[in-house]
Amino acid sequence: MKQRVLFIGPPGAGKGTQAERLCAGRGLVHLSTGDLLRAEVAAATDLGKTAESIMARGELVSDALVLAIVRNRLEQQAGAGGKGWLLDGFPRTVNQANALDTLLLELSQQIELVVLMELDDALLIQRLMSRGRADDNADVIQHRLEVYREQTAPLAAYYRERQLLQSVEAEGPVDEVAARIEALLD
Repeated sequence: MKQRVLFIGPPGAGKGTQAERLCAGRGLVHLSTGDLLRAEVAAATDLGKTAESIMARGELVSDALVLAIVRNRLEQQAGAGGKGWLLDGFPRTVNQANALDTLLLELSQQIELVVLMELDDALLIQRLMSRGRADDNADVIQHRLEVYREQTAPLAAYYRERQLLQSVEAEGPVDEVAARIEALLD
């Protein structure tokens, strides 16, 4: 069974939902970079304090800082005899993927599978609009999809070249999508 997994895909494809479900069922640690950042801030670690000051200014946390936080969590996981992990929300660019590959090589924890969750744009927009978040309006959603196509979509080719990428149709009931993902892990 694959123990080190990365989820990529457009906003609204269900990455978070499926990651939580898969991690609970397989005993993997869900490494959501947003959650990791918030945890570091809440724990008032040195990394968390640095991240908090950056976010308080409304700036994006640097790739180097995100990598340091991911490194910290992966080292903790390995030290605790951890079974495996699922990374969700990072990398978002090919440059970040290169940096992550270097980090994972240093930790002897290379990615075993990259799952690309694919969904038609009309369904993505429908899902995002139905969440009811204040920032989920048509213009913002369209912009987020454009940013995804420009910055994150090239990750599919990056991981396909490394023979790690498997695509999953993210349309349908949660259980059906989960079954498609589960089939890739064994």
